Amino acid sequence: MNVLAAALAAAEETVVYGPSSVDSAGFFLDFAWLVPLLPALSFAGILLFGKRMRSKGSALGVAAVAGSFVLSLGAVVTWIGHRDEAHEGVQAVHRTVGWLDLGGITHDAGILLDGLSVMMLFVVTAVSLLVHVYSTDYVAGDARYTHFFAFLSLFTAAMLFFVLSDNLLQMIVGWELVGVCSFVLIGHWWEDKANSDAALKAFFTNRVGDVGLLVGVSILFFAAGRTFDTLTLSERINAGEVSHTALVVASLCLLAAVMSKSGQFILHTWLPDAMAGPTPVSALIHAATMVVAGIFMVARLYPVFWEGMSIAGSSINVLALVGAVTLLFGGLLAFTQNDIKKVLAYSTVSQLGYMVMALGVGAWTAAMFHLFTHAFFKACLFLGSGSVSHAVHSFDMKTDMGGLRRVMPHTYRTFLVATIALMGLPPLAGFWSKDEILAGTGGWGLFGGTHGNGNYTLMLVMGMVGAAVTAAYMTRVVYLTFFGAYRGHGHPHESGPRILVPLYVLAFFAALSGLFNMPKGFQLWPAAWQERFGHYVEPVAAYFPAIGHAKPSWSLAVVSVLVALIGAGLAWRYYFKGVQARSEAAGEPLTEIDDGPVSRGGLPRAVHTALVNKYYFDHLYTGVIVKAVKGPLARAVYWSNQRVIDGVVNEAGRQSVAAGRAVYDHVDQTLIDRVIVDGSGRASDGAGESLRTMQTGKVQQYAAILFAAATVLAGVFILVLSI
Repeated sequence: MNVLAAALAAAEETVVYGPSSVDSAGFFLDFAWLVPLLPALSFAGILLFGKRMRSKGSALGVAAVAGSFVLSLGAVVTWIGHRDEAHEGVQAVHRTVGWLDLGGITHDAGILLDGLSVMMLFVVTAVSLLVHVYSTDYVAGDARYTHFFAFLSLFTAAMLFFVLSDNLLQMIVGWELVGVCSFVLIGHWWEDKANSDAALKAFFTNRVGDVGLLVGVSILFFAAGRTFDTLTLSERINAGEVSHTALVVASLCLLAAVMSKSGQFILHTWLPDAMAGPTPVSALIHAATMVVAGIFMVARLYPVFWEGMSIAGSSINVLALVGAVTLLFGGLLAFTQNDIKKVLAYSTVSQLGYMVMALGVGAWTAAMFHLFTHAFFKACLFLGSGSVSHAVHSFDMKTDMGGLRRVMPHTYRTFLVATIALMGLPPLAGFWSKDEILAGTGGWGLFGGTHGNGNYTLMLVMGMVGAAVTAAYMTRVVYLTFFGAYRGHGHPHESGPRILVPLYVLAFFAALSGLFNMPKGFQLWPAAWQERFGHYVEPVAAYFPAIGHAKPSWSLAVVSVLVALIGAGLAWRYYFKGVQARSEAAGEPLTEIDDGPVSRGGLPRAVHTALVNKYYFDHLYTGVIVKAVKGPLARAVYWSNQRVIDGVVNEAGRQSVAAGRAVYDHVDQTLIDRVIVDGSGRASDGAGESLRTMQTGKVQQYAAILFAAATVLAGVFILVLSI
């Protein structure tokens, strides 16, 4: 990464796409490569010198990410200025240098800056900075404090490198580096086997999807004319120069990578187990880094999915279906979790499903807007759960929490704000982004519909039900954590300022970030400030497909709010009325109704059992597939190795020995030794004996032989000279 940064610094020009014919887009855009470089240098510095520092390396990590945040903020301001200029300003900044020469083809490396990447720079650096500050208190005294901050910096650098990637090869590097960092941080407390198992589960599950990534990228490389360049690839797809069949296969392969990295069904099982890592890591993974990498990849390579999935004018496709199934069934799993972080983990699975579904129905801007708002309220919720666990030394809502609003009022207020935003209730951020996704399905036919890119009515219905489920399980979380009687031990207390300040900042954005993309026609908001997020973030160049945009539907907004209120109301009636009344009557803190629908059996019991067992996916993977690999399959392979492979090798060895013995007996001993060697010896001996008989000692005989030899030699000379 540092080598790339140095090379980019030496590059002579910045290619600016758009009507502006300028050589530079401004300092903050031209030198955006400094944003990932600072935390990367921080990683190296903390590893080398962190333990000698007074802060054990945390101050260096905070300072580096703060510097990246300032640079990102400058990039945002500069980008807004360019986009607001006449003629729509700059459309993309593409800065490259030569990198690799493979097979006669030169592959560049560089940065690609447009509205999407600028938005991601802001989200990643803002959330990461708050997580760094929060961590200085949360992991204080940890045995690997320095190690933690080193990899937290590298994690941030890897994600920033990924979102700035100019081509598919760079994206693969960033993608894998993010995965390695998550593995290290999830297993931070590796002494506990459950933690190391969770890290390995995340690592191996992501490797399954990464096979799809490598295959998909390879297909795109050859189908698009042997190029990894993202802009060139997208432009050729939009121009119809790439085979549709290749795009179908490539999009399905890349979807497998998205399913693993972004926790989509059926490769979602690693995400809740990743809660084994420290809470700040969970917040960073679920809000701004690891899991949104898959969403970003789809958004960056959207022409591949737009054409490969035939999104326009359709009513269903694989991308939208995977997202819809994930958002609904992931949310249902949150009901049966007692660990507050696992509830939020399944909530993340569900919200990522919303984003994938939005991309699948063509609501690109809505998906990115939900990624933007979700980063703030989900980070606030995770850090809030960490604040609570810091006080009660547990994450179990049923046994160790309850009534904490009285002793932790600041944590309670910020958690409640983020909860309302997640529920999608107005006027907080989650309402605006969730409603935009529902409108983007184009499935709402009341009062003229929403005019999306297709008629995805099924997706709309599943999104509505998912909204009710979200409101219900978050109502349960709020009750079990902050209401009723305290069920834990000791005396919990409010957290310190290094924990509370990040919570208040995130709660502020959770409440107000929805104002960045207020719908057109909203009379309470100035017209010049409406739909600003889409204006600044959605690309308008040739590398982005011509997608349609849904119209706001106030009837849909009202219905979606009513659906969410129904879900929250049912949970409120069960917990705030039923459970609370039973607790008061029993004189002891209760967390559920003993004679509820589940206890009576039938379908509710069956559904509850399936949810408790997480749809049996873990059993399928570990109890069936892994067990089969380690058991019968391993034994079969061992038998095949011993009986078949080793048998063939052993038989080949025996035959080789027999052949060698035959060669030794018949060829070496008989033919060579006895016939050739011994025979030649006997012949030589006989010849010697014959010659020895000629040595008589008579001078006359020797002279005759010499004369005969001289005569023969003279004849030979005469013959040669005559020729």
